[in-house]
Amino acid sequence: MLVRADLSPADEIDTLVDPRAAGAGSVILALDPGADGALAWLTTSGELLHVEDMPSIEVKVGKTKRRRVSGALLVDLLRTRGPVAHAFVERVGAMPGQGTASMFAFGYAAGLIEGALAGCGIPMTFVAPQTWKASLRLPPDKGAARMRACQVWPRLAAKFARVKDDGRAEAALIGLHGVHTLRQAGVAVRAR
Repeated sequence: MLVRADLSPADEIDTLVDPRAAGAGSVILALDPGADGALAWLTTSGELLHVEDMPSIEVKVGKTKRRRVSGALLVDLLRTRGPVAHAFVERVGAMPGQGTASMFAFGYAAGLIEGALAGCGIPMTFVAPQTWKASLRLPPDKGAARMRACQVWPRLAAKFARVKDDGRAEAALIGLHGVHTLRQAGVAVRAR
C-alpha cells in the first residue's frame, strides 16, 4: 500500500504551509482537473504543503451561468506559489452519459491546465484515475478519496471534510501517487 507508513501522527504538519517554504526542487504539484477540481502541493517526502480549489470564474453560456477553469488565475497561482519540480495531472476523458457541452468544458479545462503548466516550464506526467487509485488501493467513489486523505493527513482532515472537497482529496492523493512513483523510479527532481 502506498500511504505514508513512515509517518507517525506526531510527524504530521498541523497547518498548511506555503509551498515556497519547502525549498526549490522539493515540491510536487498535483492537479485534479475541471472547475470542481483542485491543486495540491506536496514535498517529495509526501508532506502536504497546500491544497486549494481550482481557480475558476463564472461565465454566461446561453441563458445560464457556468463555472470554468480560469487560465489566467491558474498561471498566476502557479507563479506565486514558487518553484515546482514536477506536476502530476489526472488524465481525463469523456465519461459515459456525459453531454457534449460538459465534455467540451472538461476537455477545455484539461487543455488550459496543460498549457499553463507548459507555459510555466513545469514538467508534467498524466496519470489515469484507475492507475493512481489502484496504487493507493482506493475504490472509484470520491468519498473514499476524502476518507483516505483524512487518514494520510489527519491533522488536515478539515480540508477534506465537505462532500465538495473531493477534488482537494483527489489532488492530494494524485500527488502522493506521484511522490511514490518518483521514489520507486529513483528520479531526483529539481525545480525549474
